[in-house]
Amino acid sequence: MDSMRINRRTFVAGAALWTVAAESLARQAATSNKRPRSIIILWLQGGASQLDTFDPHPESPHSSQVRAVATSAPGIHIADSFERLPELMRHVALVRSVVSREGDHERATYYVKTGYRPDPTLVHPSVGAIVCHQLADDVEIPRHVAIFPGPWPPRGGFLGPQFDAFHVHDPASPVPDVRPFVPRDRLRQRTNELLDVVEREFARGRPANLHERTQHRRSIEQALRMMDSQQLAAFDVMQEPLSVRERYGTSQFGLGCLAALRLVQVGVRCVEVTLDGWDSHANNAEIQRERVKELDPAFAALIEDLQERDLWQDTIILCAGEFGRTPRINRLEGRDHWPHGFCVALAGGAIRGGCAIGESSPDVPEGSEKHWKHVVQPHSIADVHATIFQALGIDYRQQIVTPIGRPIRLCEGEPIRELLAG
Repeated sequence: MDSMRINRRTFVAGAALWTVAAESLARQAATSNKRPRSIIILWLQGGASQLDTFDPHPESPHSSQVRAVATSAPGIHIADSFERLPELMRHVALVRSVVSREGDHERATYYVKTGYRPDPTLVHPSVGAIVCHQLADDVEIPRHVAIFPGPWPPRGGFLGPQFDAFHVHDPASPVPDVRPFVPRDRLRQRTNELLDVVEREFARGRPANLHERTQHRRSIEQALRMMDSQQLAAFDVMQEPLSVRERYGTSQFGLGCLAALRLVQVGVRCVEVTLDGWDSHANNAEIQRERVKELDPAFAALIEDLQERDLWQDTIILCAGEFGRTPRINRLEGRDHWPHGFCVALAGGAIRGGCAIGESSPDVPEGSEKHWKHVVQPHSIADVHATIFQALGIDYRQQIVTPIGRPIRLCEGEPIRELLAG
């Protein structure tokens, strides 16, 4: 409910009725018998090649010698560099026809993470921030976490900094700076005394209620609450048996995915885990194959353990990057940026596994300007977001008002109905 009060103070007066309604919905969610729902985002920073991962075309002369292997989902093939995931594809849905007009890393990342193209007048919240905003929680640790955050981590945007992701840079090490060097009572006393000094100075010459709209005291209170919480143990993947850790592979990304599992288990709403290094302008085949070796065991183990720990029906996995790679191989044996038909994977919750939506062409004529004509059943990333929101029970059509009084929908897309179970 704290987040609702913050929004009420920052929204314009015309949004008051919406805020009251939102508070009522949050109370209902908090007191319902439904279990927490969460999303885990496996972020493929740099742009994975669709042809070397989830949409291989071995018949293409530009296939990089990638073979397609059959999976447990009838009719769906993926790249032969995946070893464990093929057996689990009956649980995974693919959208092979995502289209975008953003081919720059920063702009494309913004678009895929928020569902909106960059706008100089507004910072949009990431999909994870919206999930945190819309679904009630009672966790004592951050509800939104980014593990190995890249240069453009998920943000709360106009929803406020309280929905920014908490950054974790090494899941194999304890969270830094959460163990006090003095008794907790003394720590709280010192903190309150220092805050009183800071707030008195901050209030000089400013409106009497301005300090109520700032985040410093609330942030410190949340930090102190986190320091006292037993839920901090969820960050510690070393508490898992070695046999469990090994199933996620030997990479740091694998440990990040295990941390994501543990975090949603205690009620964290969104965890984004970044696997960097997919930008393959040269030597594409080797780079993509090496990245898949890290993605494959982690993705597979995450699916298996979400099911084993009875979290599968309440957790959605999104595996995506900012764009794909060109169908043609360049002079350096690489693939360049390609937003005109790439692939994302979804699994868990109300997502219907074992299906593939759309189709991209393995070859595009030289000089073609209308790339989207080579994609069958194209979908925007906003459609993917709408699908996720629908699967999590969030009204994707909901309109909210930004702090500057601008009404905006949570999502501009429409759900991909074929992906939704039931």
